[in-house]
Amino acid sequence: MKVFVTGASGFIGTQVVRELLAAGHEVVALARSDASQAKLEKFGSKVSVLRGDLNDLDSLKKGAAESDGVIHLGFVHDFSKFEECCQIDRKATTTMLDVLEGTNKPFINTSGLLNQRGKVAIESEYYPPVNTRAGTEDLALTYKDKGVRVTSIRLSPTVHGEGDHAFIPILIGVARAKGVAAYIEEGSNVWPAVHVNDAAKLFVLALEKGVAGHVYHGAGEEGVKTKDIATAIGKTLGVPVESVAREKAMEHFGFLGFFFGFDSPSSSEITRKELGWEPKNITLLEEIATEYYKNSTPGM
Repeated sequence: MKVFVTGASGFIGTQVVRELLAAGHEVVALARSDASQAKLEKFGSKVSVLRGDLNDLDSLKKGAAESDGVIHLGFVHDFSKFEECCQIDRKATTTMLDVLEGTNKPFINTSGLLNQRGKVAIESEYYPPVNTRAGTEDLALTYKDKGVRVTSIRLSPTVHGEGDHAFIPILIGVARAKGVAAYIEEGSNVWPAVHVNDAAKLFVLALEKGVAGHVYHGAGEEGVKTKDIATAIGKTLGVPVESVAREKAMEHFGFLGFFFGFDSPSSSEITRKELGWEPKNITLLEEIATEYYKNSTPGM
C-alpha cells in the first residue's frame, strides 16, 4: 500500500514511517523544509517526498489522490495560536477526506486523550468535543458515511521515547529551572502514556485493520499519577519534589499548568482486542529515568 503521511518528519511521524516500511508499505511523506526532506530521504527509495505544509491544500490533495491511504499526523504546535492551528488542521483534514470520498480508502485521523473527564475514557463512548481539534475528529468520522474508511487515534499526552521534546521535557525543563519537581495539589490525577514505538505500530494496525468510524486509544498505560511523574523527574534531576497549589499552577508551569491538573484515565482495551495491539516498550516512569530525559530540552 502507498501511504500518504503528514507530519512524517516529526517525533512520532518518523517512527510511523519506519513501521510502515517494515510492514511492506511505501510512503509519500509531506515535508515543509529542506531539513525535513533530507531527514525523510534517508529512509531510501520506498519513501518519496512531497513538498508542502498543512496550508498547502494543493499538495494535500495530490498526496491523498496518489496514495492508497492517508495517515494524518501533522499539526501546528503553537499554543499561543491554538484556535488558529485547529482551524488549519480542520481545513487540511477535510481537504484530504474530500479527495478520498467514495474510494473506501483508509484515513487515520489523530486526536488526543488529555481531557478533564475524571473517569476512565473508553473508545466506544461518545464525548462531546472540548475544543476545535476534538470537533474535527467528530467531523472526520462522518466521512464513514461518504465512502472513506476513516478512523481516529487518540494519543496519550505523553508519547515518550528518544526524540521527545514535548510535555515531559517541558516539565523537566521547569524542574531544572526552578530547582524543584512539582505536581498540583495532591497529584492524584493521572495522565495516560504510550511509548512512541508502540504508538507507531498502532497507526499501522489502524491502517490495515481499522473499522470505519471507530476510535482507537493510544494508551499503553491507562493512567500515571502526576505526583509519580514529578517524583520520577525529581529523582532523575536530583531535586526535591513538592506540591503546588492549583491557583499557582500557571505561574509555576507556564501554559502546561492548565493541563497538568487534568485527570484523564483512558482505557485501550477495545483497541487491543479489535486491532491486536500489544504495547511492549518501557513505561513512562522508566523512560524518565533514562539519560535522554535527564538531558532533554523542550521543543514545542
